[in-house]
Amino acid sequence: MKIAWIGIGHMGKPMAKHMMTAAEEFTVHDLNPEAATDMLEDGANWADTPAEAASGKDLVVTCLPMPQHVDAVSFGDDGISEGVEDGAIVIDCTSNSLNMVQSLHQRYADQGITFLDAPVSGGVVGAQERDLAVYVGGDRGAYDAIKPTLDAMGDKVQYCGGIGTGTICKQMNQLFGAIVGMARMEVITAGVKAGTSFEVLVKAIHEGSGGKRRPFDGFERPPEDYDDTEYTFYLELMAKDVRLANEIGRSMRVPLPLGNLAEARMIEGLNRGWGKKRGEIIGEIQQQISNVDLKVDG
Repeated sequence: MKIAWIGIGHMGKPMAKHMMTAAEEFTVHDLNPEAATDMLEDGANWADTPAEAASGKDLVVTCLPMPQHVDAVSFGDDGISEGVEDGAIVIDCTSNSLNMVQSLHQRYADQGITFLDAPVSGGVVGAQERDLAVYVGGDRGAYDAIKPTLDAMGDKVQYCGGIGTGTICKQMNQLFGAIVGMARMEVITAGVKAGTSFEVLVKAIHEGSGGKRRPFDGFERPPEDYDDTEYTFYLELMAKDVRLANEIGRSMRVPLPLGNLAEARMIEGLNRGWGKKRGEIIGEIQQQISNVDLKVDG
């Protein structure tokens, strides 16, 4: 497969190097030509413009910092769209916006070009070690055709669905990480200010229910009911523990916005008569206010 890669920065370069091992011919382009020096020494070709890079290629890959950069490289002067040929596939590994991905898909489709979104997760070290999740959205046939090439770049390549679903998965993953990071700092700052040492508190949470398993271990679709036939943890007890933890934060004048939101949701659940239900029932409120039923698709 003849491949063009545009964007060889901190993430793009190691990803490109891995993909190069699966290519019959590999061409690179970047605003900084010096970034490609070692790749050229290893056999890659250089292109002066995205259009030149895309010409005659089966697959064109972009990996750039921002959505506007992908737009410019794709449809600006000397952009990919001016050089890419019928039958080629263009994939974007940028952490892009959903609106931009959908726009790129439509504009490429107008030219008869297949476009897939394929953002990645794993960081620079993951890119270097080929320890990457690759979330792909778009035409399934195109995905199947390039899957072996994507496997050269990342060890966890996943087809997510139609165009944009890869981007949705990536951005929700990023949001989840940010929320978890904030929650972690909330509980640590409150506990340390209340008198527990940092090391002791981290160890306590890590070895308790809070850190015993990863957040999505065993996570499944919500059940039809939350009756606690085999006692696990009632909502009323969970609400009590969260209230007591928030009281510590308030007594120490430590803001706990996520903790207080959790308590408010639990109070609403108690007011709905869910006190003797399994604590996970609190997730029903988020589904209802979002008009989403996680028990079914669509």
